[in-house]
Order: sequence, then structure tokens, then C-alpha cells
Amino acid sequence: MRSDVKHFICEIENGIATVRLDRPDRKNPLTFDSYAEMRDWFRDLVYADDVDVVVFGSNGGNFSSGGDVHDIIGPLTRMNMKELLRFTRMTGDLVKAIVNCGKPVVAAVDGICVGAGAIIAMASDLRVATPEAKTAFLFTRVGLAGCDMGACAILPRVIGQTRAAELLYTGRSMSAEEGERWGFFNRLVSSDALDAEALALAQQIQAGPNFAHMMTKTMLAQEWSMSIEQAIEAEAQAQAICMQTGDFERAYKAFVAKERPVFEGD
Repeated sequence: MRSDVKHFICEIENGIATVRLDRPDRKNPLTFDSYAEMRDWFRDLVYADDVDVVVFGSNGGNFSSGGDVHDIIGPLTRMNMKELLRFTRMTGDLVKAIVNCGKPVVAAVDGICVGAGAIIAMASDLRVATPEAKTAFLFTRVGLAGCDMGACAILPRVIGQTRAAELLYTGRSMSAEEGERWGFFNRLVSSDALDAEALALAQQIQAGPNFAHMMTKTMLAQEWSMSIEQAIEAEAQAQAICMQTGDFERAYKAFVAKERPVFEGD
């Protein structure tokens, strides 16, 4: 998987990719270029054998301030409908790429996490944050609807319908304590421990059966639109596939030998 990206930071080591937005002086806003490059990077991740887990980290004490006011918001006011729709579809494609990348994504959230930054955290599989994290889906603050980049579909599934409605209607900040209590954040840790905690969580996931993790992520996404009957059948097929993997056999042999299984992802 390529790490020579231009519009964000990407480091790959021992099967874990750490990505961060790279404008800490402005609280890491997104630009047209970073949106597009991140979308393409996550799309390519589906085919990457050298990455098992992704950590989406903070930078300079903040996660992301969302779309850049000068580089994105200003130009949007001068676009026609066709151009605007091309942009909104591109931003939505980033969320689709994160959801469908086949790899667990851990968001490590510090400081400001608003707008599209909050969406990226929402689209991740797991979220670790600091007590200083402030998360806001502030689209109504700029005269837009709260239904941006899948927020009205995904956020209620994470924190519940009425809580999501409050955040999306008011655009107010959700404190870190609220976020943990509501289930948006898996846990809170100090700023000094954030990177280490996110990496440890990623390593814990990576130590498991990574092919099966891909199946789990796929089912978590696909079953949103399935009936219970369809979901049970889909999981039966997914699990039957996993039962043909080497990791399943390794786990059995390790259990018989009273040893801890060492998974290889095949």
C-alpha cells in the first residue's frame, strides 16, 4: 500500500497504517485535494495485503476542523448545481471508501473534531478520545442540513435516533464525556496516552484473524439494509467461508494443544 501521499500523512509499519491530516496550524481542515486523495487511498486499501488495520490519528492536539473555510466553503458558494453535486458525492465517496475498505479503522480523537472531521470519526469502526475532544456535526451552523456524508444514516446507529437528532439539528458540540456515555467513543484516555492506546487497540485487532475481520466489517456494513432473515443467511455464508481458512484450523489445533493460536490472516 502506498504511503507516498501528498495531502495527508501516512505511515505504514508492521501491518498498521497510521494516517493524519497535516495542517495542524489550522486544526487540520480538509481540502478538495485531501478529500480526493484520501478517498482514493481508502479505496485502494481493499487490495492491500500489507495493511491489516488503520489508525486515523490526530495532529497537533486536534483531529480535524472539517472542510476548510477558505479552500472549500468559499469556492462552494460560487459553484453551480452540477459542480456542487460532484463535490458532495466526492465527500460521500470518502465515507463509502472507509466503510468498504475491508480493514478495521480506529479513530484517535483529540481536540477539535467537527464537520467532516466528525464524519470521518463516525465512519471509523472504533473511536478512542481524550477528555479534550469536542465533536460537532455543525452543518446547520453554516446553513446546511445535518444530512451530510451519511450522518443521518450512520450516527443514529451509533448513538441512537434522538441523540443524533439533537446533534444534527443544533450543531452543538458533544463533549468527550457525553461521547463515551452515549457510545460514540469506546474509551477516553489522556492526551499523552492517545496514540499509544490507539496503536495498542489496533495491534490487538491485528493479532486476530484478519480475513475474518474483513468479513465482520463487511457484514456490519451490509446488514444495515437487510432483514433479520437475510442477515442470518448472509452470516451463515460468511462464516462458512471463514471455516475454510487456515486461521480456523490453526485455532482448533491450538485449542487442542492448549496453546494460544497465532493467526496468519488466511
